[in-house]
Amino acid sequence: MVRTTRLFDRKKSRFKPQPKVLILCEDSQSGKRYLEDAAFHFRANAQVEVAHCGVTHPSGIVERAIARQRNFDKVFCALDRDTHLCFDRAVDLAKPHPKIKVIASFPCFEFWLLLHFGYNRKPFAAAGGKSPGELVTKSLRGQPLMENYEKGKNVSHFDLLKGEPFNTARVLAPRILLDAVNSGELNPSTEIHLLMDEFEVLSAPQSI
Repeated sequence: MVRTTRLFDRKKSRFKPQPKVLILCEDSQSGKRYLEDAAFHFRANAQVEVAHCGVTHPSGIVERAIARQRNFDKVFCALDRDTHLCFDRAVDLAKPHPKIKVIASFPCFEFWLLLHFGYNRKPFAAAGGKSPGELVTKSLRGQPLMENYEKGKNVSHFDLLKGEPFNTARVLAPRILLDAVNSGELNPSTEIHLLMDEFEVLSAPQSI
């Protein structure tokens, strides 16, 4: 019996290759570790690089994203508004680049962590010599398991807060963001939940 070469042909994949995603963040420890652990949780870590890019101001992070975007399908810049004078410039720098998306937190990433413990729309304004971001951190330290929170500590806060607290943050963040946009007052709000949504999408095979 003559065998046809078709019998030996490899079956074509029914799924699209996962996009290669880069996330650049301001915080080299706690924020970076949280995003890495979240990507691992959703089994998206193989396609996601969370990288601290050596600069701690928004426009520098976006400039690095522009320089590196050619090697990725999507680039996310997790930026803190806080008191950065170059925040608006950073957002404008990203606009002409379809691959690049700014993930903004007002005033900072720690507000996302605070949402693990409940709803909050009270603005954080600089007071007593402390920046809005520092006041969010102060509020965060008043929550269970977060008493010793330090931005620069390499601690897995994702593992500490996954489960019901994490699910609470995912429910509250979009509600708060919608209210912030509708009211014109973005402080406080965050878009970190959009990264969690992206991780979840990356974890599922995409049919061709």
